Amino acid sequence: MVRLLVALAVAAGVLWVGDWAVLGIRVSHGTAYRVVQVKQFLATPLKGNKVEYDYMGATPVTCSRSIFPQHGNSACWWLERHSSQWE
Repeated sequence: MVRLLVALAVAAGVLWVGDWAVLGIRVSHGTAYRVVQVKQFLATPLKGNKVEYDYMGATPVTCSRSIFPQHGNSACWWLERHSSQWE
């Protein structure tokens, strides 16, 4: 069991390093980042345990074309599937 966990940890580390290297190559070619439109909502608590949801508009968010979040940006594949942000 311990060997399996160590193997999974090593595989995840190798995958992350490979993802980081590919993103570095994409940065040098200028294709590493993309902009995704994200819908923002504000949840305001009201009396009587009710909540009011307000649409605040769509805003462009920069994302990285990678498997994992890199360089402080979310991965584009994840951000496209979760294009609504709640505050």
